[in-house]
Amino acid sequence: MNPQLHESLVIARSPDELYDMVSDVTRMGEWSPICRACWWDEGDGPWVGAWFTGRNETPERTWETRSQVVAADRGREFAFAVGGSRTRWGYVFTPVEGGTEVVESWEFLPDGEAFFLERFGDDAAAQLAARMEAARQSMPETLAALKRIAEASVD
Repeated sequence: MNPQLHESLVIARSPDELYDMVSDVTRMGEWSPICRACWWDEGDGPWVGAWFTGRNETPERTWETRSQVVAADRGREFAFAVGGSRTRWGYVFTPVEGGTEVVESWEFLPDGEAFFLERFGDDAAAQLAARMEAARQSMPETLAALKRIAEASVD
């Protein structure tokens, strides 16, 4: 089974409004504690098959990733796969009393496991554990920042 995590938070905005915020990957740096910037490939946007690049930073390192949109259903779900098939980040939007429940999820995919084995060898399990812990820590921060920004912009 693929390692996976999820976190949720209710935000006082509509599913469509939150989808529009999250699917605009150029804004990801506003709420992610690790991702500092994202930009679409020329001509691409928030639709299945589109590619974008993200720049991530931690105190230890800075790196860029290429990701492909794998789900784009306005008001319902937006998701992308890092490396096209290694790690899946997703957001599901469900209307609830008081706004929208946003569920952020992270899943390490089989291609990611193969990539880590090739890249890190005997250290692959430790590297995966470190990435999983980083995701576990960042998801509540990401959702809290999204909530703060989304609710501050309510008319």
